Amino acid sequence: MPDPQIFVDADACPVKEEARRVAERLGLVVTFVSNGGIRPSRDPMVRVVVVPAGADAADDWIAENAAANDIVLTADIPLASRAIDKGCHVLGFTGKPFTTASIGMALAMRDLKQHLRETGEIAGYNAGFRAADRSAFLSALDTLGRKAKTLAGK
Repeated sequence: MPDPQIFVDADACPVKEEARRVAERLGLVVTFVSNGGIRPSRDPMVRVVVVPAGADAADDWIAENAAANDIVLTADIPLASRAIDKGCHVLGFTGKPFTTASIGMALAMRDLKQHLRETGEIAGYNAGFRAADRSAFLSALDTLGRKAKTLAGK
């Protein structure tokens, strides 16, 4: 099995630098996928992919290019579901993993919240990103990266 790679849904990602540092420490290629606004890197282990503007262009690129045992970093629940279906490890930006056991409930909650926002029952605010979230993300990504390398026989 080839070395695992890390794919980052980089639009609005608050942990790009942390993902890069963990990838470097573990010797993994990291690919940042966005609609733009990310500077290219001279580091051959860091790839930047700019996709055309569009609601799901970055998600579609990641879903098409990630493979089993790769790591996908995203807050987008439908992308997380697509990546899980391909056998990827999926981690949210707060360090919470998306798994086959949890993705169904995450999709249902997303749909419910969307409905409640559309009907005006709740406001469309997300919780703020905290230092504890950054710390949890770093720990979870390091653990997940080591697991993926082990599964790849590296």
